Amino acid sequence: METRIDEIADRVFRLSTLVPDIGPDGFTFNQFLIDADDPLLFHTGPRALFQSVSVAIESVMPVDRLRWITFGHVEADECGAMNLFLAAAPNAQIAHTALGCMVSVNDLADRAPEAMGADAVYDLGGRRVRNIDTPHVPHGWDAHALYEETTGTLLCGDLFTHLGDGPAITDGDILDAAALAEDVFGATCLTPNTAPTIRRLADLEPRTLAIMHGSSYRGDCAKALAALADDYERRLASAG
Repeated sequence: METRIDEIADRVFRLSTLVPDIGPDGFTFNQFLIDADDPLLFHTGPRALFQSVSVAIESVMPVDRLRWITFGHVEADECGAMNLFLAAAPNAQIAHTALGCMVSVNDLADRAPEAMGADAVYDLGGRRVRNIDTPHVPHGWDAHALYEETTGTLLCGDLFTHLGDGPAITDGDILDAAALAEDVFGATCLTPNTAPTIRRLADLEPRTLAIMHGSSYRGDCAKALAALADDYERRLASAG
């Protein structure tokens, strides 16, 4: 498996690895690198992809320059390789939600993590990321998203997950593909807070959605997020 790298916004890179034996058309596992004075990696991938992902990062910058390592929630495909990256980048620190650090990461990480406050902003030097806690959205008590304010890029984790191996970035419809993946996996927590939380992300009016599984999206991101919220609201009503 080879990790491909594409620039989806100015100095924001998508690192994507296709695993062909998941589903009929394969399934991508994506990480996102923000190349700034203090570089940030969102998602590490599982341990098995560490070598491939590291090689991709090296095509942009030395891995040992990493300052922050973050992820949407504690799950092997999001943070399985975090300690390998900590070993490769001696000045790097894990940053995760305060709840996630308390429940899991304080114990799992080889170096003490940074507990990110709700709405905390990190100046990376040329780029600024804001933490947005999203408990149970799409899943995981410790879930959060990051918003890179300079480029308007929302690092939205498992939201809009879709199957197959599309282009690095698309301006086409992503809702139908996300709905199909939800039908297949049933991975999203359907609660009264799911749709309102996603609508809060829509209010940011991002210009790019950095999606963990599938193509990133550039277009009317607020409209796409609102439509996703509507879909989950319908699913919750149907479940009742």
